[in-house]
Amino acid sequence: MTSEGVQSGKGWVRKAGWGALALFLIAFAGFESVKYGLTTTGAALVFFALPDLARLAGARPPGLLYQSVHRVWIPLAVVVLYSLGPVVWPPLFTAGLGWLTRIAIDRTLGRGLAA
Repeated sequence: MTSEGVQSGKGWVRKAGWGALALFLIAFAGFESVKYGLTTTGAALVFFALPDLARLAGARPPGLLYQSVHRVWIPLAVVVLYSLGPVVWPPLFTAGLGWLTRIAIDRTLGRGLAA
C-alpha cells in the first residue's frame, strides 16, 4: 500500500471521528436546550454561527480572530471549566457545545484551519 493510501485511510477515520463527535454534541446541546429553555438554545445557535459571524466582521485567514474561532481548545476549555467550576449559568455551557459542534462539523467536511 502506498503512503497516499495510508494517508487517505487515516483521513477517513479522522473525519468519521469528527462526525461522531458532531452527532454527540448536537444531541447533547439539544438535550440541554430542552432542559433549560430558550436562552440556552439561543446561546448554542449564536455560538454555532460564530465562525460565520467572525467572517462577516472581516476575519480572514490566517488572521488571529479567524484562527481563534476555529480552534477546538477554546470552546473545549469553556465546556470543561464550566463543568468543573462554580459558575451555574447553562447558556455558557450550551454556547461552548454549539461552538464545538460547528468546529466538529467543519472538520468532518474537511474544512480545517486555513494556513
